[in-house]
Amino acid sequence: MRPATVEWEEGVVVSIGDGSAELDFGDLVILPGLVDSHVHVNEPGRTEWEGFATATRAAAAGGVTTIVDMPLNSIPPTITVAALEEKRAAAGGRISVDVAFWGGIVPGSDSEVPGLIGAGVCGFKVFLTDSGVPEYPPVDVAALGGLSLPVPLLVHAEATDELGESGPTYAEYLASRPPRAEAVAISRVSNLDTPVHVLHVSSGEGVEAISVAGDVTGETCPHYLTFTDSDVTGAEFKCAPPIRGAEHREALWDGLVSGALSMVVSDHSPSPPELKRGDFATAWGGISSLQLRLAIVWTGAASRGIGFEELSRWLALAPAQLAGLDDRKGSIAVGKDADFAVFDPDGETHVRGGDLFHRHPLTPYEGMRLRGRVVDTLMGSPARMLARR
Repeated sequence: MRPATVEWEEGVVVSIGDGSAELDFGDLVILPGLVDSHVHVNEPGRTEWEGFATATRAAAAGGVTTIVDMPLNSIPPTITVAALEEKRAAAGGRISVDVAFWGGIVPGSDSEVPGLIGAGVCGFKVFLTDSGVPEYPPVDVAALGGLSLPVPLLVHAEATDELGESGPTYAEYLASRPPRAEAVAISRVSNLDTPVHVLHVSSGEGVEAISVAGDVTGETCPHYLTFTDSDVTGAEFKCAPPIRGAEHREALWDGLVSGALSMVVSDHSPSPPELKRGDFATAWGGISSLQLRLAIVWTGAASRGIGFEELSRWLALAPAQLAGLDDRKGSIAVGKDADFAVFDPDGETHVRGGDLFHRHPLTPYEGMRLRGRVVDTLMGSPARMLARR
C-alpha cells in the first residue's frame, strides 16, 4: 500500500508513479477492479431470477469489474457450444462490466468439452449431488476419472451418500448437510488427474480436507464469513452448503489467512422472492451478495487485523488466476486493464434491499451497517465479453 498515480491509455495501464492526477481520490483506497468468479446470472431461461443487465449493474456498484458466469441456472445450461453462444447473445449490449463464462459437465456431455474449451470457457463446473434444477444433474466421481483438462474443474463438493433428508426447520436442514459430506467429497476428488477447485467451502472440515489434498484449491463466500447458524431467521439465509456454527466461520477465516482457501467469491444465486418463502426443506437455496462483497469482507477482515493486501488477493487476483484472466485482470500493473475500485475504508454501507441493483431485493444482510463504502468503479474500456487466455 502506497500513494501512487496510475496512468492508462486505451484501457491499459501504462505507468504507475507519483505526481498529480486528473482524478484525485485523496486518501481513499484504490483496488484493482474486483473479479467475482462465482456468479449465477441465469439468463437466458430464468431471467426473472436474474439477468445480465441487473447483475452487472450490481457488480459495478460493488467495485466488481469482471464476473464469470456459472453454467446454471440458465436454460439451456452452458454445456454445449450452442448454449454458450445463446449466453453471449443474451449478454450482448446489456453488460456494465466485463463478463466471462464457465462451462458445465453433466452425464453424457463429455463430447462437448473440447469445443467449449476452444470457444473460450474458463473451466467446467460439476455437481456431486442434486443441483436443484433438473437440467443439470450430478456426475459420479468415477466418471470424472478420465478427465485431464487444461482448465479448472469446479466442484460442488457434497457427497450424496453423506446427506440426509431435511425437515422444515433450519436445525433439520443444517443436520441434513453435515460438514462430513463436504470433507468426504473433497477427499474423493483430490486424486483426479485434472486441476480441481472446490466451490463455496463452508466448514472447518472442508478447510482441513483441502489442506491435505495437495493441489486442490478452494474458495469461500461472504455469508459463511459473516453469519452463524444462530443468525438464521428465515429462508433468505438458506444456501447449500448451509451456514454453520461460529467455529466453522473462524476456521474459514483461518483457512484464508493460511492460504488453504485462496479467494472469497459471492456465489450470487438469486431467485424470485416467492421461491424463498417456503420452509427450509422446500425454499430455494441461494444468497444474493454480488454488490456487497467488498464491504462484507472488509467488515470481517478489519476486525481481525487483516489488510487490503490480503483483500486484493482474495477478491481480485486469485479469482482472475482461477479463471485464466490474470494476464489482464486482478492487479494494478503496467500492461493490465485499467479497472479500479475506489473504496472508503472508514465509510459505511447501510444495506437496504430496495437500494441494491440485483433483480430482487431480498437479502439476509437487510438492515446491516457494513464497514466501508464503494465510492467509484472505473473501467478503462467499455464492458466486453472475455475468453480464457
